Amino acid sequence: MTVPYLTPLTPEQQRAFGVAEPWPLALSDRVRFSELDPLNHVNNVAYLIWFETARVTYFKHVGISRYADKTVEPRIVIRRGEIDWLQEMRADEDYVILTKVVAYRSTSFTMKQEIVSGGTTRATFSCVVVLLQPDGSGRMPIPQHILDHFHEVDGVSQP
Repeated sequence: MTVPYLTPLTPEQQRAFGVAEPWPLALSDRVRFSELDPLNHVNNVAYLIWFETARVTYFKHVGISRYADKTVEPRIVIRRGEIDWLQEMRADEDYVILTKVVAYRSTSFTMKQEIVSGGTTRATFSCVVVLLQPDGSGRMPIPQHILDHFHEVDGVSQP
């Protein structure tokens, strides 16, 4: 299979990576030499960068932010995050980053992310994301079209 790096994967492409149930957003990439530590494992910080890359792609895809106009787009803040490193990764491994929203409130939402390689989950990340007003003056309600996406695409039930 030719791997389309950093391009959203179709459900079929996700299944080819060993993902049993496709997620709303999946991006693939390959471990680079620069992401390795002295023991030839992927450095822990690389996982956080990979998760961030997928989150930003998700935000752009869903319309939360295009990162273009700071005067009208919300400030996006991670309030809390938790990562579990489950199995090491090494140079030249292809992997897929899975991303979806699993819950929301009026101004915040919880995202779940996983990194899968060789059909095995290697790391998971869960975070609470808060939307702030563009000027940072307070929290911003999640727009209805975003809530619709959470329900229709990510499968989130009403809070």
